[in-house]
Amino acid sequence: MKRTAFNAIFLLGCLVFFMSETRGQQAPNMLVLIADDWGYPHAGAYGDHVVQTPNFDKIAKQGMLFTNAFTTPSCSPSRASLLTGQWPHQLEQGVHLKGFLNKKFPNYVELLAGQGYATGHSKKGWGPGKYQLGGYEYNPAGPKYPDFETFFKSRSKDQPFCFWFGSHDPHRPYEQGSGATSGKSIADVKVPAFLPDNAVVRNDILDYYYEIEQFDRDVGKILAVLEAAGELDNTLIVITGDNGMPFPRAKANIYDAGTHVPLAISWPVRIKPGQLCTSFVGFIDLAPTFLAAAGMQAPNAMTGTNLLPLMTGGKELVKREKMFVERERHARVRKGNVGYPSRGIRTKDFLYIRNFRPDRWPAGDPEFGTGRFGDVDRSPTKDYIIKRKDDPGIAPFFEKAFMKRPAEELYDLRVDPDQLNNLAGVKQFTAVRRKLRRKLHRWMKKTSDPRLNNGGDHLERYPYQ
Repeated sequence: MKRTAFNAIFLLGCLVFFMSETRGQQAPNMLVLIADDWGYPHAGAYGDHVVQTPNFDKIAKQGMLFTNAFTTPSCSPSRASLLTGQWPHQLEQGVHLKGFLNKKFPNYVELLAGQGYATGHSKKGWGPGKYQLGGYEYNPAGPKYPDFETFFKSRSKDQPFCFWFGSHDPHRPYEQGSGATSGKSIADVKVPAFLPDNAVVRNDILDYYYEIEQFDRDVGKILAVLEAAGELDNTLIVITGDNGMPFPRAKANIYDAGTHVPLAISWPVRIKPGQLCTSFVGFIDLAPTFLAAAGMQAPNAMTGTNLLPLMTGGKELVKREKMFVERERHARVRKGNVGYPSRGIRTKDFLYIRNFRPDRWPAGDPEFGTGRFGDVDRSPTKDYIIKRKDDPGIAPFFEKAFMKRPAEELYDLRVDPDQLNNLAGVKQFTAVRRKLRRKLHRWMKKTSDPRLNNGGDHLERYPYQ
């Protein structure tokens, strides 16, 4: 038999196998719906009564809502972690914004495509960055389509699919006043303690909410296509955001406002509705979960955990009383194109942070090119704080968002949920600090973190593509 004929028969066999019964069901579809800069807890399902997210809330009710989902506070490494099931620091160039993701790292989309799945994405996939440099012919999230409906109609009949919808919302810039114009009131906004509470900031948050709602409406359109086709029940759906809200001391920081994201997962034929998960989970867990749902074994390189036993059997994750967070270079905003390397460990009660280069500016250099503190997206909130940094009432917010930070930070979340009062130097918390530092060190060693023992200088030499 000629090799081409053999290959065709082999691929057909793979497709038939994965379309056959898997635990009594056909091979499931995989659908990722990911917002750009959407942070926790800005969704109706979490009790936010200002932003309206009926489609996210619907998926949360149909499956499991997660209250402790964490990722990296920068787009490209966060999405790379989702695709590969690995920590960003394990992905070489993939650790940075505008680097590239090397194809040598197993990617759940590619693995599913190899087993007969139709794959694709629309809008923002993995990125920003040049995927071609990693050896990919197309974005690591799959071939690009104008929208989900076009992709859905293009696949072979009854072929399982793996699709990634990457919205550009609620990434800045915003149309100022859009939130208020939509009928929302600034009086209803809950301003985080790390931001000044005034009309400028409240309106800025309303505009952010408005764009979250645009994302949710797009999600609704995709769900409607699936429902009309009768494929909603056997689709594993993940709705999340790639990092926290684009405000000072949030996005591009490893405080909760930068790393804590919404997450809801449903699969009606397997996951019981109305579940709430308080266990710590991360983006590294999603790729192994997708592969397990398809009946596949995750590669050893994927250090994340399959969440299916948790979602289908109600079992809590073993030893998941903590989650690790990390940060390297975000934008090109410092002399020498260096980043602000940090690692952290988040538990129920504490957040501990190691800043490996505390001599650098965490938000970017005060003056760099045509910008200032460039790791913070331009916004009315940012401009307000910087312009009034010498006002006694605003100076503390400027200091927390833009000024240099110590090598160690420790926050007691029981009394300081917004992480403003650093206790790393307080004697009564010495034991806690040392314990968390040891756990962070063990994780860094176990995962071969280049920053172990204050190393990792080679990461600074990766180009900003």
